Amino acid sequence: MFIENGSVFTEFILQGLTDRPELQPLLFVLFLVVYLVTLTGNLGMITLVRLDSCLHTPMYFFLTNLAFVDLCYITNATPQMLVNCLSVNTISFAGCFAQCYIFIALLLTEFYMLAAMAYDRYMAICNQLHCTVKMSSKVCICLATFPYVYGFSDGLFQAILTFRLTFCRSNVINHFYCADPPLIKLSCSDTYIKEHAMLISAGFNLSCSLAIILVSYVFIIAAILRIKSAAGRHKAFSTCGSHMMAVTLFYGSLFCMYVRPPTDKTIEESKVIAVFYTFVSLVLNPLIYSLRNKDVKQALKNALRRNMVTKMAMTPLVNKP
Repeated sequence: MFIENGSVFTEFILQGLTDRPELQPLLFVLFLVVYLVTLTGNLGMITLVRLDSCLHTPMYFFLTNLAFVDLCYITNATPQMLVNCLSVNTISFAGCFAQCYIFIALLLTEFYMLAAMAYDRYMAICNQLHCTVKMSSKVCICLATFPYVYGFSDGLFQAILTFRLTFCRSNVINHFYCADPPLIKLSCSDTYIKEHAMLISAGFNLSCSLAIILVSYVFIIAAILRIKSAAGRHKAFSTCGSHMMAVTLFYGSLFCMYVRPPTDKTIEESKVIAVFYTFVSLVLNPLIYSLRNKDVKQALKNALRRNMVTKMAMTPLVNKP
């Protein structure tokens, strides 16, 4: 709860990206466009994979899960941010808890979903003969389920630690969504446990998931370099390039965000970094995985061709007297 002068308040005020009113309409339009592009890209990717049987492979199974996580991730923060740009910039205590919890949970889920995708690439390139058996549907489902279970469990623990604090310094959150670092700055309770729990969780999960990715790619690169054909090496690298770009964008910004104690300076910087991994990296992911992927582009062409053929076949029926 938030307490000031003996009164109990049940809502927070989100300061947003800027306190300049003349910039709010511009920010609204900008982030609305980014949000709609991200929704279209991720929903399109999920739909395309489901419709095209050629994409029913472990690689695209994990890609659809990543698209779903990204979809939920940006939806958790953007609608509230858009409302704040136009009018009300308040959020209830319960709403702030839910937003903080879902944000942490999806963040952790994305860590290990990217790690699962790296492991899948390792199996596909380094164990081609046994990949079909070892990456069965049951194994893929288990690998995709673990990030959700772990992410939402650890996320709940972190959110409970945050909202057990008493907030009495102010109810103005210096951010555009309910995040741990600015919330800790508002607390008049002892934040030692929460700060160290946050740093340990961030450091462990960032390092652990990134270690899985890096070890996988060490074996992948070693296997690719043993391929004698230049065309074969190029094809193998192309299947991993999109994933490597997404990992670089996502992890680079998060290391800057979380692996440090919350201070006034870092909270101001964190808003800029948060914009990058909450919006920029998520809007780029569908583009990276589609524009750099021949299978996805071919599946899109097939879907458009089938749609055109269906429309042409129905046209005589519509015009028939």
